[in-house]
Amino acid sequence: MKSISILALVAATALAGCGTKVDQTVDRGIDAKSLENLTRTPGIWVDGDGCEHWAIDDGIEGYQMNRLDRYGKPVCGLLEPFTLYGPDGAGSPIADPI
Repeated sequence: MKSISILALVAATALAGCGTKVDQTVDRGIDAKSLENLTRTPGIWVDGDGCEHWAIDDGIEGYQMNRLDRYGKPVCGLLEPFTLYGPDGAGSPIADPI
């Protein structure tokens, strides 16, 4: 009986990973558009470990991606931690409530 319970748990866990794939290159918010249309230059946000991330604010939504060197390694230790450098807005017509 215990092996059936374990098998059922494993099957349920495997099925939980199944689902529809979502296109993550598209903004599905109020001002829905392709993320390629974020035309302004992103800022660089530096986390507490000193690692850099590309960051862009699109009104209510925001997007972030690790900044990598040409070898695919994170860029860290060059800028002051907990700081945003450069522009942080993409010019969305929707105001940021924060």
